[in-house]
Amino acid sequence: MPRSKKFRRARLIVILLAVLLVAGLAGGGWWAVDTVRSSFPQVGGTVKVPGMSAPVDVVRDDKGIPQLYADTDADLFRAQGYVQAQDRFWEMDVRRHVTSGRLAEMFGSSAVENDSFLRTMGWRQVARKEWDTVLSEDTKRNLTAYTEGVNAWLAEHPGGAGASLEYALLGAVNSDYTPEKWDPVDSVAWLKAMAWSLSGNLQEEIDRSLLTQDFGTEQIEQLYPAYPYDRNGTIVKTGKLAADGTYTPGAGTTVPAVPGAAPAGGAQARAAAQALLGDLSGKVGALPQLLGPQGQGIGSNSWVVSGANTTTGSPLLANDPHLGPGMPSIWYQMGLHCRSTSPSCGYDVAGYTFAGMPGVVIGHNKDVAWGFTNLGADVTDLYLEKVTGPDTYLLDGKDVPFAVRKETIKVAGGEDRTITVRTTQDGMPLISDQSSEEQRVGRNAPAGLTAPDRAAGYGVALRWTALVPGKTMDAVFKLDRAADFAGFRAAAQDFAVPAQNLIYADTKGNIGYQAPGLIPVRGKGDGRYPAPGWDSGYAWNASFLPFKSLPYAYNPPEGYIVTANQAVVDQTYKPMLTTDWEYGTRAKEITDQIQEKLKNGGKISPDDMQAMQLDNTSVLAKELVPLLLKVKIDDPYVREAQDLLKDWNYHQDADSAAAAYYNGVWRALLTLAFGQKFPADLRVEGDCLLVRQKRDNTLPDDALGGAAQAVTECGTRKPSQAQPDGGDRWTEVVRQQLANPRSPWWDYIDSNHQQQHGLDNLLAEALKDARQDLTSRLSKDISTWSWGRLHQLTLKEPTLGSDDSSLASGVVRRLLDRGPYKLSGGSAAVDATGWNAAAGYEVDWIPSMRMVVDLSNFDASRWINVGGASGHAFHANYNDQTELWAKGELLPWAYGKDAVAKAGRNTLRLTG
Repeated sequence: MPRSKKFRRARLIVILLAVLLVAGLAGGGWWAVDTVRSSFPQVGGTVKVPGMSAPVDVVRDDKGIPQLYADTDADLFRAQGYVQAQDRFWEMDVRRHVTSGRLAEMFGSSAVENDSFLRTMGWRQVARKEWDTVLSEDTKRNLTAYTEGVNAWLAEHPGGAGASLEYALLGAVNSDYTPEKWDPVDSVAWLKAMAWSLSGNLQEEIDRSLLTQDFGTEQIEQLYPAYPYDRNGTIVKTGKLAADGTYTPGAGTTVPAVPGAAPAGGAQARAAAQALLGDLSGKVGALPQLLGPQGQGIGSNSWVVSGANTTTGSPLLANDPHLGPGMPSIWYQMGLHCRSTSPSCGYDVAGYTFAGMPGVVIGHNKDVAWGFTNLGADVTDLYLEKVTGPDTYLLDGKDVPFAVRKETIKVAGGEDRTITVRTTQDGMPLISDQSSEEQRVGRNAPAGLTAPDRAAGYGVALRWTALVPGKTMDAVFKLDRAADFAGFRAAAQDFAVPAQNLIYADTKGNIGYQAPGLIPVRGKGDGRYPAPGWDSGYAWNASFLPFKSLPYAYNPPEGYIVTANQAVVDQTYKPMLTTDWEYGTRAKEITDQIQEKLKNGGKISPDDMQAMQLDNTSVLAKELVPLLLKVKIDDPYVREAQDLLKDWNYHQDADSAAAAYYNGVWRALLTLAFGQKFPADLRVEGDCLLVRQKRDNTLPDDALGGAAQAVTECGTRKPSQAQPDGGDRWTEVVRQQLANPRSPWWDYIDSNHQQQHGLDNLLAEALKDARQDLTSRLSKDISTWSWGRLHQLTLKEPTLGSDDSSLASGVVRRLLDRGPYKLSGGSAAVDATGWNAAAGYEVDWIPSMRMVVDLSNFDASRWINVGGASGHAFHANYNDQTELWAKGELLPWAYGKDAVAKAGRNTLRLTG
């Protein structure tokens, strides 16, 4: 977007500031060093924090990880707010501007489009309603205390002065910006961002709709195959629902006491509007991906093994959520301890939380441990709306009014922007209002024979469970205090969004699982395609699936539970959770390893749990490589690379040349078989293909024939969203198509622009293309190849320097970003260092942390984070865990007071 002269001058100031800073650091210049170091937190001595009723001790280890000791809940959370602000206030400030749709106040006009979309969804308004109407008084007290702690720190840094290097850089382009006081709703609203990036199949719904431009139903179903229940299994053995809707676990599972039922929540046709949905997809992709890119294939691992099967005699629990990388890390490690637990101080918990939010999200207390993976429930639906006037839309043959509100977006260095937000009677925001492209709404897209006249186009509205006020913040505090499985389930009952798989273990030897979350009950339709909003039969029911109906397990006879985003239950479970499960490759690999370890009375150790987290095996390669080796290659240049696969063990190690070549072949295969055939809306931006105009919804063998006119189509997708991405779904697609060597999907256009047919020919072309690709990226000498040279991770600060075309941004990135790191693993491996095959090999989602909890001795537990505890560039703890994480190492996790004291390096006392 064009920049004003004032903005360009400010950019030059940033360049000057950055250069001076680098020069100062290199030469020991006082100004530069002082600018950086003045923002570092005080970690020793005494600091007065208004409101403290008694001193709170903050003990930090050599990694800067804080453990807090207090006498009351209020003091504990007040201290948590203060300490998180010390380390991460810039991150917290940016996050609250994201969730409230106010990024333009910080970063100017480039953020207006994002703000418009977020204001339309109204995350902040929903968070305010949660605060006003549904959260418990105890939760509000904790949030208020946390807020007081943040604001106590902010009072020490008025106007952001000395708060961080980022504020100094921001001041060069937006000198008028001053951080405002923290508000409890700022903390609650972050849960909406968490839910957005884990919101189920929204991207799949868009993609399926866009595919209808070129493909019929059968072909699209081949690209979204049914879940392989027989091969990859489910998380729990499917139980039964009684007449009153109560779920009873499958055979052999102990049934504990069930908490009281959760209160009911508040209140498709293939109508694909391709032009609108294409732009909507771009809108989704443009949102700050603070938790990583959306889409199938992005998940997490967790599993728990009972004490009967472990070397310790107590349960072991592992978790590694897969999220987007960034600087600083999405997670913040912390311990919250009452010196003596009592009614006035009820917490003794440690684990991972989010900067800007009190409590601990994943971890353990003195009695129980828990972990999360994404359930993947279908909690979002798009609705096509027939807009009949400025303020009305069609519903069941009648014009009904939208609820209309105005939103004013303040823009740093520019004029305010005012947008109009229209919302349906069901509370669905019309998200297509913020783009002229979306307003045109696919004039030629099918909408069903009974659809109303399209006129100027349909609008698109969003139904999403996170837009219903929920109690997830209550659930966090209940988890932190849970003492047994009943308390764990009571906490899960309040966990509204995002719907997660929760695993459990306790010090008494029990293990368990619970699926929580608001799950919609639909009328007509199954959520796979946008629904006709003009027919109320497609609306959600007034109530969500009751908690008592959601699957759970307690001490299952297998003695272990694995969750890795696979199907929770089989098809006999009738309330629909989703039709878009992850396909279970990682889950089966973990399960197979557990079963192998337990053969002949074997036991699983903490080292085994850690080793399983690092399993980088390519499961599909076991099927695909033998076929690749059978392909006759005459060109010795290509055959030299093909020979790398002969003795490969299918491990995707960073130093493996065979892994590099295999993944190059995998990428080429996907491009030839699928990417060539996809509409531009799904292909990566800049991927231009010479194609012939398509006459109908057929595969290219027919559509490219005859005398059709050749045209050039260039992809429009952001790299993180382009297809085929090569994730777990694509391993299942390819596996099924391999059974049919004459499948039309194996038809492709070769490098000479000639139509070719058949699996063997395509594999030969993929082997050749991969050889050329890796030669151009690495070298002609295959002895220098390695997977890690291709498969690299750069940890990027997600806000400043995001405009890569700017010289100043490049300098800023060198100051704030870290990497690249050469990584093992892959998208469908247990060590899930994800990459998008449509865009390249760069790592774009990762195991964002790893932990192994030992219930026999919490001080023997292990953990690691990506990045470090500090959010301050050049601080010793800014990035001191990343190298260890990349190598698969874990750090000792001190929990007990003696262990914390022994590991402690600095103690800060906070007093009133």
